[in-house]
Amino acid sequence: MRILIFHGYLLRGTGSNIYNAELARTLTEQGHEVHLLCQEQNPAQFGFVDAVGRWRDGRLEVTTIREPVRCTAYVPDIGGLLPVYVADRYEGLQARPFSELSVAEVERYIAANAAAVRDVAAAVRPDVALANHLVMGPVILARGLAGRVPYAVKIHGSALEYTVRPEAGRFRPYAREGLAGASGVLAGSRHTAESLWEVVGMPGLPERTRLLGPGVDTTRFHARPPAEARDRLRQLAARLEADPAVWGGDPEAPQAIRAADPVRDQIVSFVGKLIASKGVDLLIAAWPLVVDQAPDARLMIAGFGAYRDALLKLAHALGEGDLATARVIASRGREEEGGPAGELHFLAAFLDGLAGPEKDRYLAAAPEAMQRVHFAGRIEHDDVSELMCASEAVVVPSTFPEAFGMVLAEAACCGSMPLAASHSGLAEVTELLRPEVAPQLRSQLSFELGPGAVPEIAAKLCRWLAFTANRPSASGQVRAELAELACAEFGWPEVAAGVLAAAQGHLEGLPLIPSGETAAAERARLSA
Repeated sequence: MRILIFHGYLLRGTGSNIYNAELARTLTEQGHEVHLLCQEQNPAQFGFVDAVGRWRDGRLEVTTIREPVRCTAYVPDIGGLLPVYVADRYEGLQARPFSELSVAEVERYIAANAAAVRDVAAAVRPDVALANHLVMGPVILARGLAGRVPYAVKIHGSALEYTVRPEAGRFRPYAREGLAGASGVLAGSRHTAESLWEVVGMPGLPERTRLLGPGVDTTRFHARPPAEARDRLRQLAARLEADPAVWGGDPEAPQAIRAADPVRDQIVSFVGKLIASKGVDLLIAAWPLVVDQAPDARLMIAGFGAYRDALLKLAHALGEGDLATARVIASRGREEEGGPAGELHFLAAFLDGLAGPEKDRYLAAAPEAMQRVHFAGRIEHDDVSELMCASEAVVVPSTFPEAFGMVLAEAACCGSMPLAASHSGLAEVTELLRPEVAPQLRSQLSFELGPGAVPEIAAKLCRWLAFTANRPSASGQVRAELAELACAEFGWPEVAAGVLAAAQGHLEGLPLIPSGETAAAERARLSA
């Protein structure tokens, strides 16, 4: 089957980028012919890409890298301006949030991509297509394909929550236009589906929506013994030293990764975008409480983003015992990453609540604790498993709704205990994993967002680290069972089959959206 995929962004770094890279790889492995439109500046670096298409003076030119050509990656000429959902920096492109673009700039972006889709479709005659994100992928396919090719839409949370919801009057018409012609709409969680229906308000949309999450490459994400995990971490550090990340990297990443030794340390990791809504501030604030009880614990923070400097300032302030500066960071919130001012309520509640002997103990533990916090910068997705396999636990403390808990699934496949905020798509993944964990440990998988979030994160990490230290055989069994379930549940072949079925309108075999708390009710609960 010939499949056209419109993604429009990179093929590395964030969740939707990884989704499309892995989906394209899986489809080619299954024998399909894939035509992937993206803005990856060096697509030939990916082993599954056999040819690259670019536009020279308005004409499509394709360069073959190897035969047979199973996947061709096309890079449309968008004039250097890349609309994004969250402010960020991209190599070789000027990235600006959709909200900051004029009507003319948005229309030029859509028109350039729709023209590229028409060129590719005319050249390869695809059987089916897939659009990613609520805006602008679906409307680009709707205009570019003009009804000649059936297509599905994969909803990722960022476009929905960061762009369409805040400015529905401006962007909802684009969403409706793109969704109108879709044969099927795929959401990774019930929360995302509920939010989609609420924001778009389109008759008949729920009947075309099905549940289909991303997958995990279990050839990479699987449990490893501590000695092997340590050796592979050292190899990763050497690779980063020899070939530093061009963008999003951290010059101290090799040193940071070498500091982590799973034979010696109890490693806890965060992997994700460094933006305020990911809640990394809560994990950093909890770390002195963790190290006070587990002195061998070490925190690894892998990721890049506009909130990185604020997190570094927070860690430094806590290490110096400067709670006043930490409180200022909490009060500024997203202002530290270039957004509007707004207090980080849960961090502020923790800092304001420190008093008496509890405060003294926290301040006594903080200097050593912050010495055991390391920022590793951007790590390629292929290498994320090296860190997860070396970790006792992976924490996902997001304070904003998440479409799916991909990091949780990957961590579980690696035999690392996932600990996530109990909301949105994160809670749905947690509920799937919970039955495989012993009853007395099931509460370890999640924590409640609220004034007590920081001490709850710390308490659950301390309990799990004590369990792994004192009962290694029992904890090893828990981790093995968790990994077995996750590897069986989150397979890319099943995801690829679901995408093709949705694109063809064969929805009867795909899971319906389960009932539960509506997205609106959950969002109100989180903001209360």
